[in-house]
Order: sequence, then structure tokens, then C-alpha cells
Amino acid sequence: MAEKAAKTSALPAEMENFLRSLRSERNFSAHTTTAYRKDLAKFVRFLGRIPNWKIIDHPRIRAFLTHLHDNGLNKASIARTLAALRAFYKWLAREGLIDQNPAALVSTPKLPKSLPRVPSIEEMNGALDSAMPDNAAFPERELVIFELLYCCGIRNSELTGIRLDDIHWSEEQIRIRGKGKKQRIVPLGDTAASAIRDYLPKRREVLALSKKSSDVLLINLRGGPLTSRSVGRIVKAIATDKGLSSDLHPHTLRHAFATHMLSEGADLRVIQELLGHARLSTTQRYTQLSPSQVLEVYDRTHPKAK
Repeated sequence: MAEKAAKTSALPAEMENFLRSLRSERNFSAHTTTAYRKDLAKFVRFLGRIPNWKIIDHPRIRAFLTHLHDNGLNKASIARTLAALRAFYKWLAREGLIDQNPAALVSTPKLPKSLPRVPSIEEMNGALDSAMPDNAAFPERELVIFELLYCCGIRNSELTGIRLDDIHWSEEQIRIRGKGKKQRIVPLGDTAASAIRDYLPKRREVLALSKKSSDVLLINLRGGPLTSRSVGRIVKAIATDKGLSSDLHPHTLRHAFATHMLSEGADLRVIQELLGHARLSTTQRYTQLSPSQVLEVYDRTHPKAK
């Protein structure tokens, strides 16, 4: 049975080489690489044979996406699958294995524009200003997690990748390693800096007890690096205890960071830089404002409204 499972999960050599390139050359997270692997495996199963990449055209890819839709896959997942195929075919072209990218001719499914609700500014301030719950496994670390996710607007994978030498105390900044090996500098606010300073002595105690050394900022109670999955569990548990939505996850805090900054009148391009978005359109989709907030910012900032 295990042997059969191994065979069905195997991918053509080109796909395996492509997935390896995502980690080594483009610094994709393990989570994204695993998702791409699953998407590509679905495509291979749909084709039903060892593919000849040169003869697969865009109608064939469109038929595959229709197949996914007919089997109940939502539009967001189908869009991600198409993104995986586009990236794979782009890699094939770069390697000289095909002449053109048929996936580029397939339109991305239109996604709903509804955005998840983010906590209000008051809710976030209340959660950060109150003590961590008694059942928090490592309260000093948990506060650092919330402070960095919300006050710096970083991704979960970026959070777990922070090293001690990424913190520039004198400049009050922190270096963030984003997608595609891109780096950016974001401000380290006073409350986040204070939380880190309170955490570091406890971190040293954990490392001493575990007899380990690490240059990663966030560690688990065994002295190893904290994983993105663990961060997700911690955020959900702490949020529930503090009366926030039980659906809260690390990306919600990043979304709240952008939404709250925009609602307070921050320039959209500044938010784009802080979030590490390559395109302004991504930042625009990522933020949400109520009509009353838009009107308030207009009244406060437009010369003719004063």
C-alpha cells in the first residue's frame, strides 16, 4: 500500500527539478512548494500519462481547470493551481524545454472581492496591552509574535526567518527576508522593541537548558526554531483567549496592519513598501476602508475640503 502511494505521488523529473529550483533559487517557503507539488500532481493525474510538455496547449490546460471546477474546487484554489502551472511552464521555457508558455494564455478565474474582517484598532490595542493568558506556553515570545506581525505587517514565513542580527537596534529597524530572496527594512516600533528585549533573557534560559545555540529570533521550548505552523496555532489560541475572532490567523494581523495604517491616512505606496509588495495593485486589494473612513480621510487631507 505504501509502495502504491509513493508511485502515485511521484512527479516527472522536470517537475521535481522545478520544485527544487523554487527553494534554492527563489526562496519559496516549504508551505508554498508543497502546495505547488499537489497542484502539479493533479495535472499529471489529469493527463493520465507521462507528459510531452511541448504538445500540451492552452485548451488542454483550460480543460484541466474546468475539470477541477466540476469536481468542486473553489476559484481561489483553481487560481493557485494555474499560478503553479504558469510558473512551471515559465521554468520549462527558461530551461529550453519548450518554446512558449501555454498557461500564460489561460485567464485567471475572477475571485470574489470580499475580504475577511480584521480586528479594529481598539481590539488590537486591547489585545496587545493586556497580559498574555495564564495558559500561554511562552508568554514573552507570544507577545513578540503579536507585536511583529501586527506592528511590522510581516508574513508568517518572514517572522520565523528573522535572525538576531536582523535587528538593528540603533536605527530602530529590522531586516525582513521576503519572497524571492528580496529583503526590505521596516521600522521596529517601541512596543515591539520592548517586547523583544523582555523576551531575549528568557530565550537565553531556554537555550541554556536545552544546551543548544541558535541565531533565529523565535525558538520553541526545546531550543529549536519556531515553525510557521506553530505560529499559526499560537496566534489562534491567544486570539481566542483575548476575545478576538477564533478565525484570526497570522495573515489577518498583517492585513490589519495595512488596513489600520490606511485608515489613519498613511500613503498607499508607503504601505506597499512596508508590506514588500512588488505591485501597488496588490496593496490596493489587500486593504479595506469603510465609506465613513474614506470620507474622514478626505475631509482631513484634501485642500478644498478644509
